[in-house]
Amino acid sequence: MVGVEIDCSPEISKDSILANFVIEAGLYDTGNWYNCDGCIDLLSSKVANIQLNPSTASVEFPGYTLVGKLEMPRLWSAEQPNLYTLVVILKHASGPVVDCESCLVGIRQVSKAPKQLLVNGNPVVIRGVNRHEHHPRVGKTNIESCMVKDLVLMKQNNINAVRNSHYPQHPRWYELCDLFGLYMIDEANIETHGFNFSEHFKHPTMEPSWAAAMMDRVIGMVERDKNHASIICWSLGNEAGHGPNHSAAAGWIRGKDPSRLLHYEGGGSRTPSTDIVCPMYMRVWDIVMIAKDPTETRPLILCEYSHAMGNSNGNIHEYWEAIDSTFGLQGGFIWDWVDQGLLRELADGTKHWAYGGDFGDTPNDLNFCLNGLLWPDRTPHPALHEVKYVYQAINVSLKKGTLKISNTNFFETTQGLEFSWVAHGDGYKLGFGIISLPLIKPHSNYEIELKSSPWYSQWNSCSAEEIFLTVTAKLMNSTRWAEAGHVISTAQVQLPSKRERLPHVIRTGDAIILQENLGNTIQLSHQNSWEIKFDIQTGAVESWKVEGVSVMKRGIFPCFWRAPTDNDKGGGESSYYSRWRAAGIDSLVFLTKSCSIQNVTDYFVKIRVVYDGTPRVDMSSLTKLEKAKALFEIVIDYTIYGSGNVIVECNFKPNTSDLPPLPRVGVEFHLEQSMDKIKFYGRGPFECYPDRKAAAHVDVYEQIVGDMHVPYIVPGECAARADVRWVTFQNKEGIGIYASMYSSSPPMQLNASYYTTTELDRATHNEQLVKEDKIEVHLDHKHMGLGGDDSWTPCVHDKYLVPAVAYSFSIRLSPLTAATSGYGIYKSQMQN
Repeated sequence: MVGVEIDCSPEISKDSILANFVIEAGLYDTGNWYNCDGCIDLLSSKVANIQLNPSTASVEFPGYTLVGKLEMPRLWSAEQPNLYTLVVILKHASGPVVDCESCLVGIRQVSKAPKQLLVNGNPVVIRGVNRHEHHPRVGKTNIESCMVKDLVLMKQNNINAVRNSHYPQHPRWYELCDLFGLYMIDEANIETHGFNFSEHFKHPTMEPSWAAAMMDRVIGMVERDKNHASIICWSLGNEAGHGPNHSAAAGWIRGKDPSRLLHYEGGGSRTPSTDIVCPMYMRVWDIVMIAKDPTETRPLILCEYSHAMGNSNGNIHEYWEAIDSTFGLQGGFIWDWVDQGLLRELADGTKHWAYGGDFGDTPNDLNFCLNGLLWPDRTPHPALHEVKYVYQAINVSLKKGTLKISNTNFFETTQGLEFSWVAHGDGYKLGFGIISLPLIKPHSNYEIELKSSPWYSQWNSCSAEEIFLTVTAKLMNSTRWAEAGHVISTAQVQLPSKRERLPHVIRTGDAIILQENLGNTIQLSHQNSWEIKFDIQTGAVESWKVEGVSVMKRGIFPCFWRAPTDNDKGGGESSYYSRWRAAGIDSLVFLTKSCSIQNVTDYFVKIRVVYDGTPRVDMSSLTKLEKAKALFEIVIDYTIYGSGNVIVECNFKPNTSDLPPLPRVGVEFHLEQSMDKIKFYGRGPFECYPDRKAAAHVDVYEQIVGDMHVPYIVPGECAARADVRWVTFQNKEGIGIYASMYSSSPPMQLNASYYTTTELDRATHNEQLVKEDKIEVHLDHKHMGLGGDDSWTPCVHDKYLVPAVAYSFSIRLSPLTAATSGYGIYKSQMQN
């Protein structure tokens, strides 16, 4: 049914218009036009005639109504955004065309079932983001190329839904969402955030005098945007409480447009004014509890979750493990899409991303406008990799030797995808190839037994300690939003190994070690191959040379501190940051209690260093009693072999039971700045942390230290890599140092940067950071998660906290030359 209004003077009656003019309409399937090599036959693409039906006129719509029928329509969805072109023509009765209008039309059905929102009869999963209108140079002014960039990036990263937060957006945005295929919640421009602080005023939603204004905004939104297929829900606004005015608006929408669902979070997310339970920042366990409540018949879709402020979005995989396995949970919208910083040029001509207070503006909310998955110029944050992974519709799992490839789409088959595999053993590529699969229908899967798989021979002949299989699905053909070859999904599973995992050991060899005492320094060396100098007063490594080249400038020290992230600072006095500072963890100094040689032979020297980790105070005024207030006692045993191998055994013990969870437990040392070529076997290639690493595959990666830094607008902890088995740092000639987990210790958390932890904590803008003439390296036995359920409460999940308890771990360090490799050294410490 098509409604047509004709503008004319009030003196002209409706009947006289029909006597003098003719209204025609047709529906065209223009999708076929793009497949034509030559001329387009417009008439043959017409799929429905739409005729005037005078009997359908009503008081609600005083215009003209045309009706028609389309047999077997191609339905619109985010997966298959099929669109038709509607053409409406006004002709003079004598024949000439007076006016012609056209628009794209999508045909689809939105409905509900118990605990489900349905699109075309299917309970689609909402893999969404919230989007503010924002451009880095012109602010709220909309530019179409920026809208297109947003949609391309959303589609490329498996995002299928957007919430227009918190107002109706530019009309072109809706047309583009129809075209690209994105489910949308259109939201009325109503928000009274913070009004509760004005307790002497009656809340607007309770105040009859505000009813007309609220209704006007809701009605204007619906009437303007009602023809867009992408809109599946109307929202009554954001954080505006709940009362009679919302009930009135909800009633009007339900009467006007029963073809869509109603969404509203205010007043507790479960009011009668919403067809969807739509909480914001609710914890995983709480949304599961609601979904399992038999008295709640509505689906739960998080209107805001996983607050992407700075280095964030930890725990998001746990939300999706719950969503994928719990009936009644149907997805959510990440907060939010893009950092709302503005490009600002300073007096010296440099530019930076500016935020609250940078323009002399007061009051301001500092950097609370920077909570996007992208920088303002639409460069993705590393967290977008994790979002793409948890949002991907093609999933891979391994159980009892059977690989299952699942298509969780509701409309799309795997017809346009190419599947490939690659297998690695201990980081070494074993084989790769294309997987020949039958077509997998929506919500179906295909299983491959290990013994009949294309990677069976490589697995069967492999004696590696760890074997990983990676399966990737790519587009075979280009689309509106991606070129052919674009990766739709990729997943890694660990295959069973035939090698029993045993503690790592080294072959000590018979290389003679030379020891010299030079005052307060112990010098250890073997011929001209390596040399280490220890300061026996501090227990620190003064220098480490390999073939005469200095590789280490200073080390090795315990470390418990990290430059706080936005999430670390959230929560006022209860924040992790406040509790760390109150305990003195941010100001720890390590006082050397003793440094002694424990054992000396011709082939190795063992040195023990004992530290007290004490909050920094005026050292000259410390009494014996104050020295006893050390927070930690740390014992580090170094065993230095003539081969140049150094085994570092660390034992960390807290001296008090009331410490907060720790940022990290590990060691820190400083390398020469020329040791910038890094190669590691662990998760990557991008930044990842214990609670945000599902997308990061285990492999061997090569990078430059300077390129690993992540330029968050407000600096903090960044650039780490998780689950690192070994890492090498080398100069351009191949001289350097190797480090790996050792004995029974688990993989490490790695960080290497020209910016010290202190510098990352000091700067308020990335451009303020000052590089050091050294590389600060952290090898952590434990590193606290990032959190991200929100950014204003301490919300790292318990399993990703680092309790202040005793820890023991071992690290192996070795000299490197161009003739040696990290892979070879690592393999040599595995027991056969």
